[in-house]
Amino acid sequence: MTKINLTYHLKNIRHYYGNTKVLDIEDLKIEKGSITGLIGPNGSGKTTLLKLLAFAGRPTAGNILYNGRQEFPFSPTIRSKVTLLTQKPYLLKRTVFENIVYGLKIRKDKEYLETRVKKALSTVGLDYQDFAPRKWHELSGGEAQRVAMAARLILKPEVLLLDEPIASVDAKSAKLIREASLKARDTWGTTLVIASHDLQWLYSISDRQLSLFKGNIFSTGIENIITGPFEKINGESLVKTLGDGQAITLKGPAPKVCTAVIKKDSISIDLKKQAGDSGLNQLSGLLASMLLEKKSGHIMATVSIHDLSFVLRLTPDKISRLNLYPGKKVILRFHSNEVEWI
Repeated sequence: MTKINLTYHLKNIRHYYGNTKVLDIEDLKIEKGSITGLIGPNGSGKTTLLKLLAFAGRPTAGNILYNGRQEFPFSPTIRSKVTLLTQKPYLLKRTVFENIVYGLKIRKDKEYLETRVKKALSTVGLDYQDFAPRKWHELSGGEAQRVAMAARLILKPEVLLLDEPIASVDAKSAKLIREASLKARDTWGTTLVIASHDLQWLYSISDRQLSLFKGNIFSTGIENIITGPFEKINGESLVKTLGDGQAITLKGPAPKVCTAVIKKDSISIDLKKQAGDSGLNQLSGLLASMLLEKKSGHIMATVSIHDLSFVLRLTPDKISRLNLYPGKKVILRFHSNEVEWI
């Protein structure tokens, strides 16, 4: 049996801000050298998870193992091995050169600094002669993010954590940051964990996608979240009526639970409705997008139904048989029993 090398193993993680639970993860393993995509709406817990993975804080409860050992915030043994790049980069009030070598100087690693800074800047598409002497305030947003990326790459990190790294930058900077992160994995075997709303990028590069919602993690990737209000009927079923008149019927949850999860593998797609099953939801919508999933070779399809979006996984054969393409009218089906409540 092949032994799986883990960078992280999270066990029974609970994290609170005051009385509000923001993370609830029973068991999560991240393999060495893998690329993990984090998907979820704002406020779902992605940033909190990345901060804990960076050991920038301690979870309220639970353990985080790094390379098989329990580590703690700001531990010197992992300080230079794990690095986090946030959406809004924080640069020291110094030159670009001094920002990039800062981490090396903390390590007391001061050899060949100029050569190494040149290489790091080149990796993110910035000219050494032009940018090294610049002050922090002389950079555009995209340039500042690339300098922050270079400051992390010069450390040759074991883990690179990226929190919406391209959300606030120009297209050129976004492209270079994407390429630099993949080069780190290819060159040094760096483990990447990336939170991004750019699903096309995540699906095309990641070995695995994790979906977060209200601090809960779905290891199967993005799933379909349906929030209330719901109307109770027949004592046990809940109905959500959409603005276009269509309705979703689901088997009722425990009291006070009001968020439904429909797994993408529970949804089928067709071009016409079928008769006969009263427990079957059949919703008319438009096929909005189709993205290739790197690991499986399947297509992740998004279907818009009024103000909701549903995601499901399709085989190339299914797409061919139904002649599916973005903009086509389709029917989604899932049974009222195929629901989880969180």
